[in-house]
Amino acid sequence: MNDWHSWAAIVVFVGAYALIISEKIHRVAVALSGAGLMLAIGATDDVSAFYSEDSGIDWNVIFLLMGMMMIVGVLKKTGMFEYLAIWSVKRAKAKPFRVMAMLIVITALASALVDNVTTVLLIAPVTLLVCERLAVSAAPFLIVEVFASNIGGTATLVGDPPNIIIASRADLTFNDFLVHLAPLSALLVLVLVGLSRVMFRTYFVYDEGRAAEIMALEERQAIKDPRLLVQGLVVLALVVAGFVLHPVLHYEPSIVALLGAGLLVAVSTAETSEVLAEVEWPTLAFFAGLFIMIGGLIDTGVIGKVSEILADTIGTNELGGSMIMLSASAVLSGVVDNIPYVATMAPITSDLVHNMGGEGPHVMWWALALGADLGGNGTAIGASANVVVLGIAERNRRPIGFWQFTRYGLIVTAVTVAISLGYVGLRYFGPA
Repeated sequence: MNDWHSWAAIVVFVGAYALIISEKIHRVAVALSGAGLMLAIGATDDVSAFYSEDSGIDWNVIFLLMGMMMIVGVLKKTGMFEYLAIWSVKRAKAKPFRVMAMLIVITALASALVDNVTTVLLIAPVTLLVCERLAVSAAPFLIVEVFASNIGGTATLVGDPPNIIIASRADLTFNDFLVHLAPLSALLVLVLVGLSRVMFRTYFVYDEGRAAEIMALEERQAIKDPRLLVQGLVVLALVVAGFVLHPVLHYEPSIVALLGAGLLVAVSTAETSEVLAEVEWPTLAFFAGLFIMIGGLIDTGVIGKVSEILADTIGTNELGGSMIMLSASAVLSGVVDNIPYVATMAPITSDLVHNMGGEGPHVMWWALALGADLGGNGTAIGASANVVVLGIAERNRRPIGFWQFTRYGLIVTAVTVAISLGYVGLRYFGPA
């Protein structure tokens, strides 16, 4: 890491990150410019950026997002999201905090069954309509749903992309994640509900007149195209089944999503051009630029060096090592997207586990998973779900700023990581 390419890559990444934080230049422009600079200075090249499996653009993420955005675009035409918005508000008696608590639990459960990005793509449109009906700001509801998706996704193998990487490297099963992480995830969801009540207390304004209007609505009247709704739900169910059966079918989520999107457009009356117009292209462009920038850090050995320092610090100390792994992963995953971070740390963690005389469901793997998944809540670009929701909010003219998200994200991350440290210490190193 002593050559000038490494330091130049650091300067480009830090500069881009600073501009994203400042919000003086649009984050898409910053990410694409940063990616171009990484290619121009030779920190990475076209082969690594566009074709490599170890660095550069993660096309599985890009095409997963595109496929699910197309499916969501078709479902929006049916009136399904309006139906769900009215239904959920009526069940919560039109009280904002009850609505938020309901959305947190639904989001967390859904993220445990499918990946968290798919969940927020489906839940965010409902949330925007709910907030419109309640006449409250959508930002707190969208932000807390991101937190819930990342926490809920921690519980299972398919809930968060980093978990899939960890499971593959450590030969872990779906049940391993359920046994080791699901109990903690459930606890953290309850903690999030409590934190949300405190953090967003000024937003929970109850309007009796508007509540009465909402309670008088008939949600079934919101459905505009019943046949298209049935077609969309059948395809969505098949896609979700494909995600859940990933360990058996061995199809990447991106392939499942694209197959579902293609099938739905083919069998329905939806116009292809209209469906493609629903894709959040700026969000996909931001991901592409971000992946290339991080790929430059990987190719020049910057991230590898950080990982080596972490490994040297841990040594063979299981208790101290797991605490350091969890804490450091939470911090680093808030700075870089947790997918490339885990891809880089997985082989190093494997060596650490081997040196500690362990294998399979070792505590170090759970420390890595918890740190990466929960640390993703730390900043607006810490996880894929964060970026997707910010893109949806901006497209619907409800923009959420970097610091508007991050000031709450840091609180949630600090609390959930602290609880996770206690959980790991007590469960794996406490008194027998």
